[in-house]
Amino acid sequence: MGPESAKSFPGQQLARALPDPDDRRPAERAKQEADYGRRGKGYLFGAFVPASGEALTAPYPGRTIVNWVDFLERVEAWIPEEVQHVYGIVDNLNVHRATDVLLFSLAHQRWEFVFQPKYAAYLNLIEPWWKVLRSLALKGRRFETWEEVCHAVAAATAYWNNHRHPFIWGRRRRHRARRKPGIACSARLANVA
Repeated sequence: MGPESAKSFPGQQLARALPDPDDRRPAERAKQEADYGRRGKGYLFGAFVPASGEALTAPYPGRTIVNWVDFLERVEAWIPEEVQHVYGIVDNLNVHRATDVLLFSLAHQRWEFVFQPKYAAYLNLIEPWWKVLRSLALKGRRFETWEEVCHAVAAATAYWNNHRHPFIWGRRRRHRARRKPGIACSARLANVA
């Protein structure tokens, strides 16, 4: 995820949508002070197990080959030894296809990298999870330093892991109660009986 910077991340704020008849004030617009985030930046690398919902994140100052291989080593240590096959779903960034990554996959035989097609980020289940993490860690907050962003992401990841659940692709977040059958359905059932 990134590049992210220490800045203000807008959240939900209330604005008066209707004019106030007593004060004769017009309705308000939702607004926020411009914040360009020139107080430090970096990248967040993440690994995600959709079957259990468990996640791992780590901040890095840049998106380099050295940082990527270091993160892969962290993931290798994080995944239990009894897991026989690890599929790393990655995009086509040149960092993901470097010689050092090839050497990593040769050293760790259980790893297999699957490259998603270009312009198909929705095929990677970590992408919707990044949206959840942004909401948990960043939304509605102002950060003065990159270290504050890193602490917020670490706290949000810990919170997620304490309340994790299987992450199912395509499932709606809110489930509506099933509606009762209407008159047409009731009449059809009466004709059948």
